Amino acid sequence: MLLLALDTATPAVTVALHDGTDVIASSSQVDARRHGELLLPAVDRVLAEAGRTLEAVTGIVVGTGPGPYTGLRVGLMTADTFGLALGVPVHGVCTLDGLAYAADIEKGPFVVATDARRKEVYWATYADSRTRLTGPAVDRPADIAERVAGLPAVGAGALLYPDTFPTAHEPAHVSAAALAALAAGKLAAGEELEAPRPMYLRRPDAQVPKNYKVVTPK
Repeated sequence: MLLLALDTATPAVTVALHDGTDVIASSSQVDARRHGELLLPAVDRVLAEAGRTLEAVTGIVVGTGPGPYTGLRVGLMTADTFGLALGVPVHGVCTLDGLAYAADIEKGPFVVATDARRKEVYWATYADSRTRLTGPAVDRPADIAERVAGLPAVGAGALLYPDTFPTAHEPAHVSAAALAALAAGKLAAGEELEAPRPMYLRRPDAQVPKNYKVVTPK
């Protein structure tokens, strides 16, 4: 097994290789505006560090969000392209699940929340690092304060809103290393992973202007 994992659902552009036993190389850069520019060089860098070629990869793991439309689709489209070119399966993993796994909290419940912009968070609750209880959902922190009161929290969304998540702590962003390890464990146990389909949860920020007139040639 050689899994290439990547995620662009958060400001982190993150890539990792997992050989079925352990993560053998990884890279993470935080830059919310350069997902498309940074992702492929990160893949090359991770492959070079591990001394492996792309052709040796037996499966792709990609974070499915939730996340902003523009960033999220970079990772998903890249994963689909690799899968088609190499003839290998592409597995989806919820980005929040990857954060929960990296948090390494043995006993919950706890909350994972990432920044959804517009003063909202993408969030889910977990029984432990591998078991999601609710979500993902997108809400204003104040609107869910009673539901998450007293629960430990991780993720950049939680760190942004200490009034709602007073015990928030790192990790802030998902790592492809965590996604790869989570996926490898599930595959080894014979579990099926999600399809690589995006969790947008809301419409894109970019909208067609009102009263937009289509101009066609005469």
